[in-house]
Amino acid sequence: MAINFEAALGIHDQALALRSQRAEVLANNIANADTPGYQSRDMDFGDLLAQAKGQQGVAIQRTNARHISTAGEMGLGSDLKYRTPMQPSIDGNTVDMQIEQAEYTENALAFQSSFTFLNSKFRGLMSAIRGE
Repeated sequence: MAINFEAALGIHDQALALRSQRAEVLANNIANADTPGYQSRDMDFGDLLAQAKGQQGVAIQRTNARHISTAGEMGLGSDLKYRTPMQPSIDGNTVDMQIEQAEYTENALAFQSSFTFLNSKFRGLMSAIRGE
């Protein structure tokens, strides 16, 4: 009997990948806090997770290098939103370090929770395979 990992793991593996991508976006914002004109970006995690859930089981791949990339290739592009600043700086930079650090920390905690959940799922699957 084959194990269906999609049924066993649900959307959690995709949530972990999205959390990882969001961490990169937030880290990029923090790294550019002093860059004049830099516009802070973020992604709507709920919308992207809903899209991933709707596309579960559908594999899209490019067959030619000139084809437009899909969202699954880290091509978040249009899914990234600009953050509206509370108080923009004179040089046009919209990064608010307190907001970015809080969002990064919240995302890191959610990532760790998803990772812990997936780890326990895999331990359960391994126990079932061993017959424990």
